[in-house]
Amino acid sequence: MKISILSPEKEIFSGEITSVKVPGISGQFEVLQNHAPIVAALEKGTVRVKKSNGDPLQFQITKGFIEVLHNEVSLLVQGVEGI
Repeated sequence: MKISILSPEKEIFSGEITSVKVPGISGQFEVLQNHAPIVAALEKGTVRVKKSNGDPLQFQITKGFIEVLHNEVSLLVQGVEGI
């Protein structure tokens, strides 16, 4: 599965992953391979990415959006800390 994580200032990460866990407005949820298409708002919290090689990537956001379509994830975030 591919992901592109963008903030207003820069591209944070782009590459192959096995999962991403995000702080949704209604609670935290995880996106895995073949997830149903979704667009959701994100609130303040921790984003946890597991890269294809098993390495973790974790950072804090203040808000954002996630879109999942055909095993491609787009994560648009604001207020990024801890990269």
